[in-house]
Amino acid sequence: MKRRTLDIITSLGGLGLALLLVAAGLVLTSNANFAKTYVREQLGQQKITFKTVDTLTDEEKKAPCLVKYAGQPLVSGKQAECYANDFIGLHVATATKGLTYAELGAPQAALRTKVADATKSNDPALADLTKQYTDVTATRDTAFKGETLRGLLLTSFGFSELGRKGEQASTVAYAAAALLLLLALAGLAHAFRTAKEKALAAPEQIRTTSKA
Repeated sequence: MKRRTLDIITSLGGLGLALLLVAAGLVLTSNANFAKTYVREQLGQQKITFKTVDTLTDEEKKAPCLVKYAGQPLVSGKQAECYANDFIGLHVATATKGLTYAELGAPQAALRTKVADATKSNDPALADLTKQYTDVTATRDTAFKGETLRGLLLTSFGFSELGRKGEQASTVAYAAAALLLLLALAGLAHAFRTAKEKALAAPEQIRTTSKA
């Protein structure tokens, strides 16, 4: 095979790969932009605003991100992560004494049974048991609402991170495409500088040359 032919074939292959990488980069960029816009729009519709610095409690001030975003509207994935973990998470844990919605199920069920039994037997402790049951039910409802909102915000954060990773991947794709394009152009330039009749050296010729 002639050297010029090989250079042209290799260069055209490089150009083809470069075009594929550019196409992949465009798709990744489009997805990244969609993720950013979608997260911002969806979070913005919730109209959540971080507390101002002067209204933060001592416990809340221990979270650097709550101080950093103080007074700002919640519109980004990172802000959603902060609000979910350091604000909602803190207050839900305080209200439930660290128990989760699932963990509060057992004491709630036990008190429900005690209230039912006390009602049947006209137990004097019925009023106290009813109050305990009402309190644990309210606490469990708080846990459910808090954990649900926290989960939704963390989902938005995860979606925004996928968009960020897509943006990074698109940058890599564009860089690789640019490198392949330069190499392909260099190959084409070399091909047209090479004489048409020049052929690749045969293995025997290479061995003979090396021995000499």
